[in-house]
Amino acid sequence: MKPAKFDYYCPKTVEEALSLLEEIGFDGKIIAGGQSLVPIMNMRLSTPEHLIDINQLKDLQFIEFDGSKMKIGALTRQTEIEMSDAVRKHLGLLSEAVPYIGHVQTRNRGTFGGSIVHADPSAEIPLSLMALGGTLHIASKEEVREVNVEDFFVTYLTTDIMPNELLAEIHIPVPEGRVGYSFHEISRRHGDFALVAAACQLSIDSQDRIAKARLVLGGVDAVPLLITEASGLMEGEYLSASLLNKIADIVDEVVNPESDLHATADYRRYLAKKLAVRTVKTAYERARGEHNERS
Repeated sequence: MKPAKFDYYCPKTVEEALSLLEEIGFDGKIIAGGQSLVPIMNMRLSTPEHLIDINQLKDLQFIEFDGSKMKIGALTRQTEIEMSDAVRKHLGLLSEAVPYIGHVQTRNRGTFGGSIVHADPSAEIPLSLMALGGTLHIASKEEVREVNVEDFFVTYLTTDIMPNELLAEIHIPVPEGRVGYSFHEISRRHGDFALVAAACQLSIDSQDRIAKARLVLGGVDAVPLLITEASGLMEGEYLSASLLNKIADIVDEVVNPESDLHATADYRRYLAKKLAVRTVKTAYERARGEHNERS
């Protein structure tokens, strides 16, 4: 199929793009990599009257480290994230998760910000960002506002971004000390969307007790699901078989997956428990220096 007829714009500056968004409003869509939007338009699931191509906005394509946080422009290609030495050094979780996205061709076109705004609950970048924390800088013609990642994802494919706004950049804190991370997902085939995915970043103190932890699951709810109950349970504790069993019990209680033609709700719940345990265990081992290779 082909998309419905639309007017096409290609602004050269952020200011020009924001002016177009202010003028067009609900009748327009932004396109960057197009890896999500183009298939949706081709199937006539979305029929915007106006399409704003932001690929010329080079000011939104960057990766910077300022000593305490990574700043990533929304237009940065996923391949740039994957290949970045700075991301690999400071945000290992993100570096590990991105290669799971589709195929090389997908990542060459897909953008960091596009995946976040599309907000698929099983997508790797929203999931990783929720585990890492940070703020999203959202621009309109009047202002730039900051939104914590925990408040950004509203429901399925819906975020806290208005029709006259543009995601400009993302700031992610770089943790200090003894930090470990892990990302795992299960999909039917390489490149498919995950049936269930899990991301965890944690830090430990000098006695190997868990100081801080964020465990996030994807594919089990309408948004990437931060398991706050598990974080509270882990903090101040040593990792043990008993603790991992308690985490699995918490996951079993809080996740609410749905059945579809790819997997039943029960199977997704089972995967969620298994991946949560595996991901926390790997992150803890990495924090202790026991598991440095990617798995």
